[in-house]
Amino acid sequence: MDSQNLLELVVKAADDKRAEDIVALDVQNVSLLADYFVICHGNSEKQVAAIIDGISEKVHEAGAEIGRIEGKDGGKWVLADLGDVIVHVFHHEERSFYNLEKLWSDAPLVNLNEWVS
Repeated sequence: MDSQNLLELVVKAADDKRAEDIVALDVQNVSLLADYFVICHGNSEKQVAAIIDGISEKVHEAGAEIGRIEGKDGGKWVLADLGDVIVHVFHHEERSFYNLEKLWSDAPLVNLNEWVS
């Protein structure tokens, strides 16, 4: 699965679990870590867990590899390493504190309008 298809899968899975303010950054030209960062949030620890579980399930069903998932026990900031796509699922307050969108502001935003409802 190429990174663009994986990105679409992740965004749709997050949207299915009602993740809020889903943003994808194209970091191909600003980082060696991945092609895309996906950033979203939930409003409770349970919702954060449900979002990351939904993403993991869809990635697994598609036969893509899940590297590591960090922070799931805390429920405030969960990071999933999917290789070419890195997923950050925050609790609402944590997202505004860390403000990854500003930190990676050199990366262009990906238009997600076709993938989210």
